[in-house]
Amino acid sequence: MKKYGCLVCGYVYDPAKGDPDHGIAPGTAFEDLPADWVCPLCGVSKDEFEPL
Repeated sequence: MKKYGCLVCGYVYDPAKGDPDHGIAPGTAFEDLPADWVCPLCGVSKDEFEPL
């Protein structure tokens, strides 16, 4: 699974780690994140991320 980086703040979403603070379990691919998931650091939508 690919990591994705936020174009605004540089946060890296790592599927191996997920986003447990926001209910996203480890092993969740970026493509499988809910549509309303936002960057935990700056709050932008998934549209502002690109594969690393």
